[in-house]
Amino acid sequence: MNVVTPLPAQEAEGRPARERVYAYVREQILRGVFAGGSFIEEEEISSAMGVSRTPVREAFHRLEAERFIDLLPRRGALVRQVTAQELADLYETRRMIEGYAIARICREKIALPASMEEILDRLDEIGHGDHFARVELNREFHFVMVRALGNDVLSEVYQSLGARQQRVAMRALAADPGRIERIRREHRDFIAALRAHDELRARAVLDEHLRPVAGVISRLPGYVLTDATDEVA
Repeated sequence: MNVVTPLPAQEAEGRPARERVYAYVREQILRGVFAGGSFIEEEEISSAMGVSRTPVREAFHRLEAERFIDLLPRRGALVRQVTAQELADLYETRRMIEGYAIARICREKIALPASMEEILDRLDEIGHGDHFARVELNREFHFVMVRALGNDVLSEVYQSLGARQQRVAMRALAADPGRIERIRREHRDFIAALRAHDELRARAVLDEHLRPVAGVISRLPGYVLTDATDEVA
């Protein structure tokens, strides 16, 4: 059985019960406390967090919609496993969307949001052991770039990748925390290329940034040895 530690009182205060449950379960899935392939029981969460089953069910439905869990009749909430094929599909989809964003930003001279630099500054302030905060900000950095295009539908499609994107990033950092400095340099190089509207350079940095981590993909269900290289953020 998973050990559930409720949110700190100051963090939970004023938030609806369903939001507290959602935030907690989502974070524990990302941190690997609730591992892929394991079940999360409504009663366990309800009892530990001091809420009724109704907000737990509401949170579970949201987590299912975001592809963190599958709800199975009479069995409970099954934490989804990210497969090797999903990982490959994720990288391909991100390259398509972010590559398109790069092309438009560089060709149309679209101004980058100041928040992109601010996010990188905040990333520099995070301790090396806080992978959860780092992954949250990393996803926001890339999403802000896509959102700068002003295409709401594209932004929604990119947001839908969030669950897979964050879980993969958490596993990658856990497998090799030393990658943090390399990711930091790539982010700085990436934003410099975008500001200079250097499409070729920005694409090259993105391609390097979105390479599969061998130590992660090799441990996923369905993995088959290929010539894939070894980095992604």
